[in-house]
Amino acid sequence: MKDPRVARLAEVLVDYSTQVGKGDVVIINASGFECLPLVKELYVLCLKRGAQYVEYEFSHPDVNRHFYNNASPEQLSYFPQHKLDFMQRVNVFIAISAGENSMVMAQANQQSMITYAKLMRPIADWRVKHTRWVITRYPTQGAAQEAKMSLDEYEDYLFSACCIDWRQESIKQEKLKRLMDTAEHVRIKASDTDLSFSIKGLPGIKCDGRFNIPDGEVFTAPVRDSVSGYITYNCPTIYQGKEFNNIRLEFERGRIVAASAPGMDNALNTILDTDEGARYIGEFAIGVNPGIREPMRNILFDEKIFGSIHFTPGQCYDECDNGNRSAVHWDMVKLLRGDGEIWFDDILIQKDGLFVHDNLCDLNPQV
Repeated sequence: MKDPRVARLAEVLVDYSTQVGKGDVVIINASGFECLPLVKELYVLCLKRGAQYVEYEFSHPDVNRHFYNNASPEQLSYFPQHKLDFMQRVNVFIAISAGENSMVMAQANQQSMITYAKLMRPIADWRVKHTRWVITRYPTQGAAQEAKMSLDEYEDYLFSACCIDWRQESIKQEKLKRLMDTAEHVRIKASDTDLSFSIKGLPGIKCDGRFNIPDGEVFTAPVRDSVSGYITYNCPTIYQGKEFNNIRLEFERGRIVAASAPGMDNALNTILDTDEGARYIGEFAIGVNPGIREPMRNILFDEKIFGSIHFTPGQCYDECDNGNRSAVHWDMVKLLRGDGEIWFDDILIQKDGLFVHDNLCDLNPQV
């Protein structure tokens, strides 16, 4: 039996996020076979909207793991030029992940993963800069288990976070964006966290369902050398197939000078030593999705948790370019609900995970 919410999600992705229309060339990129129902809905809808060509492709992380563990140096250095050539003809890119096991890459060759990520960067960069793209998740038993939910509960949670009135959310986010645009200095205070940095001259960017579904954040970037202080993240994060908890970072003049995570110090610092930019911050964001309230060990959701921030080592975004360049972009999440303050200049805008600034209170979830 078809779930009507899958069709509704396809409509959000095609009609709102990417606005597929006549003459478009579309790639539907699916990781994991469980998302076939959504791929079919997207494929048909893109054709109905007049796309000139729709290509769909499936991959599976288990196969990718074998590549990282078995590829020779020559294989790791082969650049698939045909993929870049085709991407340069694409208008719309829709990616779906249907992960069953977030630990599938835990024992994969980390150096091979880093090497290949650097090699493939030109394709990702072209896609980000030159296509109308969106990324989403599809509910699976494995993802539900990660979130400590039944599949039915997880499906309800996912679809309620994805299938909302994004046009109305965009209007609400505009107020936070404008406040970010005029602010010069940010301070974050919470347990084992006291960060200060400048955002002067860097714009606020709304994430209102155009690129990620679910969405729901407003981000900017710190002036690259301005970050000082320390932060301890209290949300689990999975990167390159490994789970990290309670990551603590210390900053001097923008650079991470000390980094620790219980039992994972070496793995953490190996990632942060990928290149010079990995030890600087490329993004600061405030999560505002009213339907996402608890960590799920899935960054596409967790970075949008209402009452959270993420403070991201690595590559900045072109829309808010602070000059930092890296093969790494690692969204690390700090929950502030019940413990934390966000200050713009000398004005308290959020306390304990709820907005207290008069212009922002309508962003708070309706109880």
